[in-house]
Amino acid sequence: MNPISIAIHGGAGTLVKGQMTSEKEVAYKNALDMALETGYAMLHEGGTAVDAVEVAVRSLEDSPLFNAGKGAVFTAEGTHEMDAAIMEGKDRKAGAVSLVTGIKNPIALARDVMNKSEHVFLAGEGAMQFAKKLGYTLEPLSYFYDALRYQQWQEIKGTDGFQLDHSLKKDSKFGTVGAVACDKDGTVAAATSTGGMTNKKWGRVGDSPMIGAGNYANNKTCAVSCTGSGEFFIRGVVAYDVSCLMEYKGYSLEKAASEVIRNRLGELGGDGGLIAVDAKGNIAMPFNTEGMYRGCKTSEGRKEVLIYND
Repeated sequence: MNPISIAIHGGAGTLVKGQMTSEKEVAYKNALDMALETGYAMLHEGGTAVDAVEVAVRSLEDSPLFNAGKGAVFTAEGTHEMDAAIMEGKDRKAGAVSLVTGIKNPIALARDVMNKSEHVFLAGEGAMQFAKKLGYTLEPLSYFYDALRYQQWQEIKGTDGFQLDHSLKKDSKFGTVGAVACDKDGTVAAATSTGGMTNKKWGRVGDSPMIGAGNYANNKTCAVSCTGSGEFFIRGVVAYDVSCLMEYKGYSLEKAASEVIRNRLGELGGDGGLIAVDAKGNIAMPFNTEGMYRGCKTSEGRKEVLIYND
């Protein structure tokens, strides 16, 4: 039986150490640990990699600590536009949604696009019609309201500014969330979900729902979930770039992931990180910011829940 493993992230670019209180650190680590253990339990019980990444991301979406699902940031219109993507590496099936509102767990809708439609990517009103067809209950705006998120928006509301959730001036919560996993059959999968950027306009879409940019899975190489400055991850086709270095240059997972984040993304001026797993259960979690909310667990005894570069 293949080794099983899972990694999760809650966003790159964390609270700077001077702003991180012991109480906040415990809260973040507890939320990460809960998601990690939920996903690992699914693998341990014989579930697929896709099952594992979905339940792990759902757990993070349900926490107000992260910029996804319940913790999604406010747009310029005072709404919440969420994006998500999921992909499995055996048949390279994928599903993604963008600009959805009122959906408690966008990652579940992305999986439904993969399994219950003939398409890969649905956006905006069309994605909402698909959700309603499947009987999704839409949450009221109050479900997504968070006082600290609201204050972030108020600081730049009415301006042409926008704010990446992991920028240093933030004094509260961060992050796109994601998970990657390898199951007992050696199939890998990746899932990513985000609420985007504060005060975003014009239907802006980042890398998170874009297959190959912020999310990718291929059993021949790896599964990847990214977090960071979305525009740069799109331009660098970052998730697929890791896979390409493994497939065409023979790089190990660790070498490929590190090369993409520390060198290739940096050359574009982008910041962020990624989590990745290969079909042998190896894990990589590189980032070029001060920290990245992250964790991993394997059947070979490795377990970590980390925030900073320690």
